[in-house]
Amino acid sequence: MHTEVQALIARSNRLGADPTTTNYAGGNTSAKVEGTDPVTGGPVELLWVKGSGGDLGTLTSAGLAALRLDRLRALVDVYPGIEREDEMVAAFDYCLHGRGGAAPSIDTAMHGLVDAAHVDHLHPDAGIAIAAAADGPELTKEIFGDRVQWIPWRRPGFQLGVDIAAVARANPQAIGVILGGHGITAWGATSEECERNSLEIIRAAQAYLDERGRAEPFGPVVDGYQPLPTEERRRRAAELFPVLRGLASTDRPQVGHFTDSDVVLDFVAREKHPALAALGTSCPDHFLRTKVRPMVLDLPPTAGIDDVTARLRELHTAYRDDYRAYYERHADPDSPALRGADPAVVLVPGVGMFSFGANKQTARVAGEFYVNAINVMRGAESVSRYAPIDEAEKFRIEYWALEEAKLQRMPKPKALATRIAFVTGGGSGIGRATPHPLAAEGA
Repeated sequence: MHTEVQALIARSNRLGADPTTTNYAGGNTSAKVEGTDPVTGGPVELLWVKGSGGDLGTLTSAGLAALRLDRLRALVDVYPGIEREDEMVAAFDYCLHGRGGAAPSIDTAMHGLVDAAHVDHLHPDAGIAIAAAADGPELTKEIFGDRVQWIPWRRPGFQLGVDIAAVARANPQAIGVILGGHGITAWGATSEECERNSLEIIRAAQAYLDERGRAEPFGPVVDGYQPLPTEERRRRAAELFPVLRGLASTDRPQVGHFTDSDVVLDFVAREKHPALAALGTSCPDHFLRTKVRPMVLDLPPTAGIDDVTARLRELHTAYRDDYRAYYERHADPDSPALRGADPAVVLVPGVGMFSFGANKQTARVAGEFYVNAINVMRGAESVSRYAPIDEAEKFRIEYWALEEAKLQRMPKPKALATRIAFVTGGGSGIGRATPHPLAAEGA
């Protein structure tokens, strides 16, 4: 393997290991490397880029796509315009170098068109806080001068790659950009320089938030909404979990995950959390995992369990009605079918956050993404006002034909997926053998 590709993988793994740098399976990295054309024997410039759906923290060579750079850049000449930009993803297949490797992602153009040997696209909490702030362009200028440029929100795709490349050409002093409502992109002549520039943007944004951010950006603690003591909190979570999992599984069975970290408990105790939660998340990776907004319990943690259960059922009915209305407001005849109207994240003041998904990892990751979203809201509110992309744009991504195609490529769930198996007498013999086929079938 080429040393530059090895350096790309190592850089990706370092960046992906830190959840404040980029979220699970979020962002992508690339390197432009000279290879050999197996037909002519001559040199050919290749783009090695993280493929669709991969995770930076665990990236290996199998997760990279390799494309001929000359063919990729030639797509600019046949690009039919933003109304048909989705067609360009299929065109990437005609730029591939050899067989195997990962499928190119929608961000491939961003990496190929920028005239730098190495490019990082990341979703850091601090960077998205600036990107999702009402004063994002002004904050970018104040924090970075002309070293980092602002690009207004645009859905990921070929046109965004064209836009970033144009900004990079027009600003040779720039090391990267803040992508409105989305994240950051940085570049460099070497892998080391690219990583250094990515971290410079993230650290400068975080330092600004730390130094200039207002205290208590989520408002004061609401009396009675303080976290319950740990043991009492866990007992209440155990009481609520079967109810919430049942509600979240109305359309299809789900597995749940519980989080009662300080970040979550502080957010749900604060005055502004209902209004901020209602605005929804911003970064596309966030709301694809967490749905457009969470369900939020509006009772204190001292409320009786029967009252809480009854209220959760009312809120769930309202959430489903609201989600179907959201779908109907924005769907057109070509939109994928509604995928289910149950919440993926439920916030319970004084107790914590319950997140749901098709398996344990998906449920856990949904919770991790909402923690990222809380961090983004805190940062934006501390120096400006949290102003995520509007609902119509969220829908365009959540029900994007390209996202639907990605979902359809995923393996079909196993027969016992989402089911919980409890085996007694499992220490030896038949009892010990029983869990293995259950686990193999997805339990």
